[in-house]
Amino acid sequence: MTEFANTENTHALHEKIKQVIAEVGKIVVGQEYMVNRLLVGLFTNGHVLLEGVPGLAKTLTVNTLSKVLQSDFQRIQFTPDLLPADLIGTMIYNQRDGQFEVKKGPIFANLILADEINRSPAKVQAALLEAMQERQVTIGETTFKLDKPFLVLATQNPVDQEGTYPLPEAQVDRFMLKIFISYPSKEDEMEVMRRMSNLSFNTQINQILTKQDIFAIRDAVNQVSISESLEKYIIELIFATRFPKDFGLNELAEYIQFGASPRASINLNRAAKAIAFLEGRNYVLPEDIKEVAYDVLNHRILLNYEAEADGISSKYIVESILKKIEINK
Repeated sequence: MTEFANTENTHALHEKIKQVIAEVGKIVVGQEYMVNRLLVGLFTNGHVLLEGVPGLAKTLTVNTLSKVLQSDFQRIQFTPDLLPADLIGTMIYNQRDGQFEVKKGPIFANLILADEINRSPAKVQAALLEAMQERQVTIGETTFKLDKPFLVLATQNPVDQEGTYPLPEAQVDRFMLKIFISYPSKEDEMEVMRRMSNLSFNTQINQILTKQDIFAIRDAVNQVSISESLEKYIIELIFATRFPKDFGLNELAEYIQFGASPRASINLNRAAKAIAFLEGRNYVLPEDIKEVAYDVLNHRILLNYEAEADGISSKYIVESILKKIEINK
């Protein structure tokens, strides 16, 4: 296995990705990890959930990324009084024609920013399920296919904050990655303060990626090869979350209520390929899988009350599994 062939097309795609990162960096200071994971989701057709306290540039980063893409963008502010019709649309009566007609909602866009998604009740979350999984929406008796690409980038505040609702497990599982956003470093926050305290700060963002570019990158990611031994390694990792005793992880068994779903193995495979592509390789290394394992698994491992009482986190579970499971050549 070798590096990507230095074709003009592949080289051009990598150059455009570098330009995207540079354009986002004009506005967003630091947060390279978040930007990288958003690109992983974009290039693998996977929804991304961002969690962090207010003020960590979650919304700003997604907004800035949307300006770099030549695609339709909609920001939806989730609130306690939001209704499913406010999201997907509804049927309205046309008095002139005497007929009902469809009024499409903001979900009909390529890139959706679901801001503070966990501030709306379960019925609104349920309205997202069909769109996220099937890439379609049903209004009345008519089903509408959503335009490609279609991606939900959602932000949420920590669930222990006032006015938040836990997301249903079925919906959380449909997010390819769940990213925890941390505070910036002192140097980054200094730069943020200097930029944002300057009332005249106004930087022009250039559009870089077309829809055709996104589809071309997705095709290139799909062609990244992964060995059978690494495929088996992924399966072993997922099964270790379900049956930890079978892998000598007896101490984890008392903390895990439910292990990761089959979507975890699919998404871990896709995410590892995307990481390899972004690194300029056409093959997956074990390090690629390990790098995104926590992002893919943390929201799919359901812990019980004993774990909470003992201070056991999903990060500890994933780290323990990665240390225990070896790759069989």
